[in-house]
Amino acid sequence: MFPLWAFEKQLVDLGLATWCSAPYFVRMLIALEIAIGITILQKHHLKKIVIPTAIFLLIIFSIHLAIEMYRHGALNGNCGCFGQLIDMSPLAAFIKNMIMLGLLIYLYRIIPAEEKGKQKSICLILILFSSLLFMFILFPFSPCRQKINLEETVIKVDSAQSKQPSSTSSEAAADIGKKTTQNKSVVSEPKKVTSRFAGYSTFGNKQVNLDEGKKIICLFAAGCDHCREAAKEIYSLSKKDNFPEVYILFMDEETNLISDFFKETGGTFPYRVVDVSKFWQAMGESGNTPGVFFLWNGNIIKFYEGVGNNKFSPEGLKKASESRDN
Repeated sequence: MFPLWAFEKQLVDLGLATWCSAPYFVRMLIALEIAIGITILQKHHLKKIVIPTAIFLLIIFSIHLAIEMYRHGALNGNCGCFGQLIDMSPLAAFIKNMIMLGLLIYLYRIIPAEEKGKQKSICLILILFSSLLFMFILFPFSPCRQKINLEETVIKVDSAQSKQPSSTSSEAAADIGKKTTQNKSVVSEPKKVTSRFAGYSTFGNKQVNLDEGKKIICLFAAGCDHCREAAKEIYSLSKKDNFPEVYILFMDEETNLISDFFKETGGTFPYRVVDVSKFWQAMGESGNTPGVFFLWNGNIIKFYEGVGNNKFSPEGLKKASESRDN
């Protein structure tokens, strides 16, 4: 289930939590799993509480996996059992759960009945409390803040199909219709709009208006390998003349890895750290890291997200950024 932000996003996507409750829910759930893993090695209330709780959780997870396999296919996607550390299909996770259920039922049947008066509940309470402290102290997070407004114009300047995070304005799209001059595609400058990124005006000591002119906005997690690869390619593109300014919004998790992120990238960009809930709200409901937005006067001209069909394309970004005014 690590990194935690990946598990949090999965719960939100499934509708099981909101961005405000997901950080708490994830840490409590993992703490419970850690506690079960430890308490199954001791003798107190093993048959009465520990094993039944473990069986109950496995049944719940297995029902969820069965629903996901029915809806999306047995081999599609990552179940999230190990976060992004180990990819496991829903079918593989379901088989794993069935094996573990069998072992737990076998263990339940062979262990002797518990003797009354010799079971100490305080042992279970201390283990659970310690697990909760471990998760909340080792993985701190910022409390949920007010939700930002995601309504803005999204337009495309080429014929490539890409997944957009919000609806297209026909009026704005008409303003940047393609024109042909001397056999070259020339794109007129779109009118200025207020984007979802307008509130991010400070990057370090630099004041910037992200809705002014052409800007590249990257939404990255410092520990995300795909984000680092995208950053390398963007840094390479940024060395060319007239490439738009690049700004990074880092998710407020694994921020201790930001320096390593830039070392691997080979260069730095202005950046700021953003609350996890606001990060995903800015990305869009269906988006995933790495997220790359090409803005022109606040209009979203190009949007890349995740590692699927709409993953980041250096060639596509280069083509979009080279669009010229009349």
